[in-house]
Amino acid sequence: MRPILVLFACAALAQDVRHGVVYEKEGRFAGWPANHGLWSWGPEILVGFDAAPFQFRQQGHAISHDHAPDQMLGRSLDGGETWSHERPASLELPVGVHYQSYPAGNGPALRDCPGGIDFKRPGFAFTARMTGNPGVSRFYYSHDRGKTWTGPFRLPDFGHKGTAARTDYLVNGKHDLTLFTTLGKANGREGRVACTRTRDGGKTWTLESLIGPEPAAERDYAIMPATLRLGPAELYTAVRRIGFIEAYRSRDDGRSWTDEGKVAPEIGSGNPPSLLKLRDGRIVLVYGYRRAPFGIRARVSGDGGKSWSEETVLRTDGGNGDLGYPRSAERPDGKVLTVYYDNTGNEKPRFIASTIWRP
Repeated sequence: MRPILVLFACAALAQDVRHGVVYEKEGRFAGWPANHGLWSWGPEILVGFDAAPFQFRQQGHAISHDHAPDQMLGRSLDGGETWSHERPASLELPVGVHYQSYPAGNGPALRDCPGGIDFKRPGFAFTARMTGNPGVSRFYYSHDRGKTWTGPFRLPDFGHKGTAARTDYLVNGKHDLTLFTTLGKANGREGRVACTRTRDGGKTWTLESLIGPEPAAERDYAIMPATLRLGPAELYTAVRRIGFIEAYRSRDDGRSWTDEGKVAPEIGSGNPPSLLKLRDGRIVLVYGYRRAPFGIRARVSGDGGKSWSEETVLRTDGGNGDLGYPRSAERPDGKVLTVYYDNTGNEKPRFIASTIWRP
């Protein structure tokens, strides 16, 4: 393991911070933007999330398992100041396919991709979803900034015991895209991060590498990567573990990886990272903090992830740990918009929140 420098000090409260609401409805659970993705085109920002009836639980996600979750989008045309909501029928859970213990969906049937997708076309967006944990994963794409979507297309498991894909990808060329996903461990549980790639517009996929060792403990996992391209062949990814976030670096375009150590050593029970490269070259890491005081925190690196600042606290008013799963975008004015799900009390519905802040 390569040592990484993290400057530990008392966490600092972020300055110039404004919180907002992307989506909130009485009696509804809304969550998991990191699973769906966030896309930005200047001031226009689109984010995906699940929405379903709220059902209080002492532990776990407070969502009803009697309904297939609605596949929702929030769209802002002013950098995250105001939002409208969309529910494209093409993104609904595929017909006959169950998501864990939820009822089967009524959306389009899952099929093989014919290939030829133009990943460089203006307005392109890509989203990967899972239908089990692990199970069968799928993807969709859009060429009009998410107004319409084509899919769902099946993703391979490369001989592993299922997949659990979320949205983390890099566009390399017109028909060339790298997708970072999670594969099943040898024991059938979710927990192995993989770098996969298509060079023919989505028709076929190759397993470029597995990132890091398979977690040995039965219930341990390495899941939900967030990845940046730092150079022509240099990639940097942050990975969710139980209680911390670790990082890996590749200098050969994803064929092999070096362990960069823990970049967020203590985050509670676990939450996926959001990585964003700013126009000035700095990297911003954001994550949900699932221990009291519950909330959202961030770190900043000015040297490509070799060292990280102390924690910046974006908010500490979460009611419990059923929050987080952030994704971020840099606005034209240099401020960062971070979107995540949140709650203000253990028995209160979960909502999609936003924070506009300046690193």
